[in-house]
Formats: sequence, structure tokens, C-alpha cells
Amino acid sequence: MTTETKTSGTHAATTGTTGTDATGYAAEHTPRLAWTEHAPEVFKAMIRLDAAARQGLDPVLLELVKIRASQLNHCAYCLDMHTKDALAAGESVERIIQLSAWEESRHFYTPKELAAIELTEAVTVLTDGFVPDEVWEKAAKEFDERELAQLISAITVINAWNRFAVTSRLVPGHYTPGQFGGPAK
Repeated sequence: MTTETKTSGTHAATTGTTGTDATGYAAEHTPRLAWTEHAPEVFKAMIRLDAAARQGLDPVLLELVKIRASQLNHCAYCLDMHTKDALAAGESVERIIQLSAWEESRHFYTPKELAAIELTEAVTVLTDGFVPDEVWEKAAKEFDERELAQLISAITVINAWNRFAVTSRLVPGHYTPGQFGGPAK
């Protein structure tokens, strides 16, 4: 068994390839690939695309979108990052928790946020069909065309990030708010 010391969240732990760490938690998995090191130009392009996509969007709304897409894509790395960034941007724990069940918790969100969340789901889960006209119309009612174009861009970018992270098996738990340009504490 290989072991090394890791700092994860609020505790330092010795992890191995199997079993549990010194705190009794399951051991961290090993990333498959450090893709950013092997495709640095793609990574740099993604950083620029991410920065361009977020322009003109409310930072809190943007983090809700990123969290919801990451929930749908089962991307633990991005969930770790964007929940921390959302908290740093002033989002409440309650609204972050309720996001996974937003349809039953609509009263936690504004109509604009609901339209963005619903559009995020439609764009993220294309296997359910194309983006329905009803979803589009709700979003178009809440966002002007420029904002809508930025929102679609932001949804597309987080989906790309999710796919890089899930495929490479990036390890959640080590992100610090603002580390990659998001809101900092």
C-alpha cells in the first residue's frame, strides 16, 4: 500500500490506495491524469473561455449554475470548488443545500435564478431531448439577449470543466476559494 500525507478540507490525513485514512475516512482516490500539465494550451484556453463566459453575469447566480451542472454531472471536484466559491461570494449554505432539490424548493430562489437553473439542466442533460421551448422562453423572459448568450456560454464551459475533471478523476477537497480566479474570501 502506498501512503502519503494529504491536507483535505479541515484535516490532515495519511491516505493509502485502499482502506481508510488516519481519521477513519475512506482514502482519497488517485487522479488518473494531470491533464493540465499534459495539455497546458488547452487549459489556458479554457481559463480564458471561462473568464469570457462569466462577464456580465451575477457571481452568485453563476455559482448556482456551476453547482447545479456539477451535481448533474456527478463532478465532485467542481462541486467542492463551486460550493466554496459560492460561499465566498456570499451565498447561503441553505440555498446551496436546496439546489439539488430546487423544484421542491423554488421559494429559495428568484425567478431569474430559477430560469437559469432550469436552463442549466436542459443544456446539461441533452439526452432528455433538446432545450424545450418552455425552458428557453422562461430564460428569455428573465435575461436580455446578451445575458442569455453569456449564460449559455457559462453553462457550456462548466460542462466542459466537469468532463475534464470527471474523466481525469481530479480529487476534491483541496480547493481554496479564489484559487483559480473565482470569488475569494
